[in-house]
Amino acid sequence: MTRMLHMAVALICYFAFFGSFLYLIGFVGNLPELQRTVDRSPDAASGSAVLINLGLIALFGLQHSVMARAGFKAGLTRVVPPALERSVFCLASAVVLIVLYCLWQPMPTLVWDVQSGGGRMSLTALFFLGWLIVLISTFLLNHFELFGLAQPWRNLRGTAAPNEAFATPGFYRVVRHPIYAGFVLAFWATPTMTQGHLLLAAGMTVYILIGIRYEERDLVARFGAQYSAYKAKVGMLFPRFGGGS
Repeated sequence: MTRMLHMAVALICYFAFFGSFLYLIGFVGNLPELQRTVDRSPDAASGSAVLINLGLIALFGLQHSVMARAGFKAGLTRVVPPALERSVFCLASAVVLIVLYCLWQPMPTLVWDVQSGGGRMSLTALFFLGWLIVLISTFLLNHFELFGLAQPWRNLRGTAAPNEAFATPGFYRVVRHPIYAGFVLAFWATPTMTQGHLLLAAGMTVYILIGIRYEERDLVARFGAQYSAYKAKVGMLFPRFGGGS
């Protein structure tokens, strides 16, 4: 019965996170159906928009960075069942994203605005391509492991986790971090860039670059020379042609 409850909790956390992720696409893309986007809010703008938005980006970065560390995970599993550790991470991520959506302050001053129909269509296509790369990349790894469903499912069935093996499927043969590369593309590919959108894109890109540094340190510790050789051969966010990340 307890294992079934864990599975139910994991499903709730998964759908909460996936819903917040889908909203992020509309938020960044300024979908007209949404009241709250990076450039639109029903609330009056604050005079401290830059500070508030930077604080929201920092909150997102801190939650992801701190909860991803091995020491935090070890402490968390003393409070929640190990099978739900990843689910709690996903739920916390969803909460932080919802806070960002609710409190984000639009900064509508234009940085660029592409007027040509072909240019707008191309940038919009790149925007959706970025999100598609993110989604596909999660399945190239293990989507359900990444988002906390595989662990309670194994717990429910009484099976052990498979041995961790280093692999480079699909996009991972071309760039080391296609999930992050997709995010960067999606945040920056827009025909209409406002100061608020620019702040979000720049802030998230800085977080991604910092996060990669810590993540790769963990990967080198886990896979040793195998990952070091991969790192030397394959670009970080962009395909490597003749050297450089």
